[in-house]
Amino acid sequence: MKFSEFVSLFGNLPVIETENLFAGGLRPSVKVQISRWEHSGKIIQLKRGIYVLAEPYQKVEVYEPFIASILKRPSYLSLEKALEYHDLIPEGVPIYTSVTTKRPGRFVSPLGHFDYRHIDVSLFWGYDSVTVNKQTAFIASGEKALLDLMYLKAREISIGYLEGLRLQNMEKIRWKRLLEYAKRFGKPKILRAAEMIRKYARSYSREERIL
Repeated sequence: MKFSEFVSLFGNLPVIETENLFAGGLRPSVKVQISRWEHSGKIIQLKRGIYVLAEPYQKVEVYEPFIASILKRPSYLSLEKALEYHDLIPEGVPIYTSVTTKRPGRFVSPLGHFDYRHIDVSLFWGYDSVTVNKQTAFIASGEKALLDLMYLKAREISIGYLEGLRLQNMEKIRWKRLLEYAKRFGKPKILRAAEMIRKYARSYSREERIL
């Protein structure tokens, strides 16, 4: 198969999963050609069996949160990157961190740096589907992203720690949901975190009024 034919057939796909292609009747010999195209820079391997066309050949703009959702299934984008998505922190976050019920992992490619943190099946909830350019990603709500961050990364939860996150737009947080989610964790640490976040938000609100 010529590369131009390959692009004609699959250029409208945001990602190319070889398992699906071969199940659809594509000859396994194309694997060799895919390897050659990768080495020549025409396609990019995200992980074994999952590729994207290099930018000059792409017909569809790739939505990075969608990539994060398919590199490891099941997973959803959370922690700092989800806080950025909800505009709860001011900085852009270069690493797409997701949580998964599978083993943790990391994938680095020209499309980005994708990290995966393990979480128990009982805590795999609190996310929504977001579709951009017909690409569906799974992203934690702002409340769940905050609690996931407290659960997975915070050694000590304090006002100082929250100040370090530079949380903003706290009015977006649904406090009833935050408390319900914290109780659902079943961890005293997370309940304390929710209370601390609420306390911080009140202080933040007072400072906003003064300014």
